[in-house]
Amino acid sequence: MNPTTPSRILGLATAAYGVAVTVRPEILLRPSGLGTGAEPELRALARSVALRDVLSGLALVTATGVRARTVAAVVRVGSDAADTAVFAHALRGRPELGKTLAVTSTWGLLCLAGAVYERRGRTRPVLERGAHRP
Repeated sequence: MNPTTPSRILGLATAAYGVAVTVRPEILLRPSGLGTGAEPELRALARSVALRDVLSGLALVTATGVRARTVAAVVRVGSDAADTAVFAHALRGRPELGKTLAVTSTWGLLCLAGAVYERRGRTRPVLERGAHRP
């Protein structure tokens, strides 16, 4: 497997989720307990976060070069960490807190793991990656 494959798949999934939330903000709002999806202000906020996810996900998919891919991964992981911090505060004492933090934290950790996998795959000698001697 190409070392960039996991990050690219996660980027594609992030962008797809962002598109879905942009079209239907209640996909984010209802499960997180932030609203029903009928509130115009919350719909606008959810769309803003969703569009950030679309762009950062597409950056993971399309970035070329180690530096650009590292920056894209840092932005994605940082976005998930920020989401975790904001939701931890906003949902304090609510039943949706644990589920919401599990999703944001897990997604950030998956993106971090993808970046680490890519980095490790690029630094291992060719013979360790399964290449055969002539």
